[in-house]
Amino acid sequence: QGYEGLVEGGDNIKQANWLSVSNIIQLGGTVIGSARCKAFTTRAGRLRAARNLVEHGITNLCVIGGDGSLTGADIFRSEWAGLLEELVRDGQISEEVARKNCRLNIVGLVGSIDNDFCGTDMTIGTDSALHRIMERTFVLEVMGRHCGYLALVSGLASGADWLFIPESPPEDGWEDLMCERLGE
Repeated sequence: QGYEGLVEGGDNIKQANWLSVSNIIQLGGTVIGSARCKAFTTRAGRLRAARNLVEHGITNLCVIGGDGSLTGADIFRSEWAGLLEELVRDGQISEEVARKNCRLNIVGLVGSIDNDFCGTDMTIGTDSALHRIMERTFVLEVMGRHCGYLALVSGLASGADWLFIPESPPEDGWEDLMCERLGE
């Protein structure tokens, strides 16, 4: 469950093996879960996450996400040494454990349905989101907070009659024009 799993710990942190990841490539979405996590935006939440990682001997993270996830990863990485010092000071871990886990390595992968990251043809999640959209019909609101890429390509792919995207807001009177077009 993303950062929420790191903060909550317990059964949220599991070792992945061949059986747990086989036969999932064709599935849309994520089988490892995803959740926004207010607690991780606080130092106290990141301290709990650090404690849970150290308990499992995890010092390598692969973070797949958008701006919030990758910003969170960068903050977590920059605070790591201080978080371990605080855990030692509070008696939650020993100095030896802190030394063994003194380095946090993070790989960040852009996972955004918005497909708004330069330097890549398509971000992780865009294709499966587009396929899911194609299964729906008529009036549809798709994801993409400030980016109309997914709406645009799904509209093109499905032959949509009308499309709204943030990059090109409708002009005044669009309602009458749309009703006229639908009437035709």
